[in-house]
Amino acid sequence: MERIVLWRRGSAVLLAVALLGATSSVAQPAQDRLVDLSLEELSNLEITSVSKRVERLSDAPTSVFVITSADIRRSGATSLPEALRLAPNLQVARVATTGYAVSARGFNSSSANKLLVLIDGRSVYSPLFSGVFWDVQDVTLEDIDRIEVISGPGGTLWGVNAVNGVINVITRSAALTQGALVAAGAGNREDRATFRYGGKASGGVDYRVYASHSDFKPTETEAGDGVNDASHQTQIGFRADVGSDGDKLMVKGDAYTGRRDQPFPGAISITGVRLDLGSISVVKKAVRSLTRAACCML
Repeated sequence: MERIVLWRRGSAVLLAVALLGATSSVAQPAQDRLVDLSLEELSNLEITSVSKRVERLSDAPTSVFVITSADIRRSGATSLPEALRLAPNLQVARVATTGYAVSARGFNSSSANKLLVLIDGRSVYSPLFSGVFWDVQDVTLEDIDRIEVISGPGGTLWGVNAVNGVINVITRSAALTQGALVAAGAGNREDRATFRYGGKASGGVDYRVYASHSDFKPTETEAGDGVNDASHQTQIGFRADVGSDGDKLMVKGDAYTGRRDQPFPGAISITGVRLDLGSISVVKKAVRSLTRAACCML
């Protein structure tokens, strides 16, 4: 599958790209140039999923594997489940056009419910069928900073879903995704296009907005017969980071709609909306202030 990534700053460049249609380049942030780091610097890579605080990878008291944004870009993955194949401590199996079974430690099935999956600290576990709907976790791969995969039990720290491990997908802040991004891909299995724009607003607000569309073509049997399992999905979303470095509040939102074909009972429509409020220092201070106020009233 061919994948083209265009990264430019400013709407004028976007217009030029639309007119010419032949200019392409890939921007590589400085923090992604891991090949230039020494072994000591690599061991000092900061992670947060193991102890719910920032610590060095070499100091983490458990088995953890980190998938960086550079790893994802070089792999050619086009979806989050495909990017998770890079982790040697996970088992990723594709069970349909957009259906995946992801788990660890040999307990894999399409309804695995003992592996906690987080996106920017929000659990995407669904109680509807005790698992994760991987087909609607349409994260823009170019926005991912890193994916931390913890092997082994983590229920004491994270809860009952973390029996076999934890997957924590951490996206870049809005301040690091300024300007325009257009990513498009086409192939014999899927077509995909993504547009994202990041900017700054008054009051120290960094933001980004995006829209994406994907078409997954039906799979085929060994005999070459088509299976009625094509998929189509459109998604829009935003992220805003408010405040200074010490006191920053994150607000995220996504909405998606699409259609899933299936042999029986036929095509189904899917829709969903998500809204997240980052539990950063601003929220913690607000909670402490409300708690003190309540105590004083009592």
